[in-house]
Amino acid sequence: MTRSIEQVLLANITAARGDQDGKTDGRKLRWEQHRLTRRTDLIDGAIGAVHELGADVGMDDIATHIGVSKTVLYRYFTDKNDLRLAMAARIFESTILPRLTSAITDDADEYSLTRTVIEVYVTSVADEPNLYRFALTSQSGDAMISADSEKLVIELITVLITMRLTERGADISGVGVWAHALVGSITRSVDWWMAEGGDSVGEVIDYLTMFVWSSIVGIVAVNGSREEFLAAPPRITPP
Repeated sequence: MTRSIEQVLLANITAARGDQDGKTDGRKLRWEQHRLTRRTDLIDGAIGAVHELGADVGMDDIATHIGVSKTVLYRYFTDKNDLRLAMAARIFESTILPRLTSAITDDADEYSLTRTVIEVYVTSVADEPNLYRFALTSQSGDAMISADSEKLVIELITVLITMRLTERGADISGVGVWAHALVGSITRSVDWWMAEGGDSVGEVIDYLTMFVWSSIVGIVAVNGSREEFLAAPPRITPP
């Protein structure tokens, strides 16, 4: 299971980069590879700048920290938001994805799997608050930054839910809605927590696990069937 998840996610990363094998000549391919390598180096440099200088760093400071002119940055990124989008994808690819694929195991039960995914995301954010505020949070200045950075996470959750429900012979018609709802609620909750503070990392993981696991249990209880759920929605037990 773990390998198939990783393959799906890496395929999406490739697609996002616009790779089109077999559609370019050798010289153009080498140039595009050079440009991609240079762009990746600049993204890594920008990540280092934000890590050291803080989430409010500007393009001038990023360029100085990397050791290039701002003109060079704008040659590879149309504006600051474009750089943020690229950094968000890079952070997921180089940090969050490896943590997820190493933590997810074939023999994990559904509850452990749910908690592991939440724990990896929350701890990754908590470990790098400046990078989160600059590149991943919906409060970073452009709603598209948050939406784009969530795509691979949603893909992961979609694959996980689909696999586990299919194993049970359940209806998977609602997987797309469920995956977007779960990721959206988690990321918005983490946005709020990073801005307001209060709860510890462990408490946030616990509360999010309570919420997400309760949703999963409810879905599994009706075998993923919308009709079965609507015919007899679960009741809250009286106090």
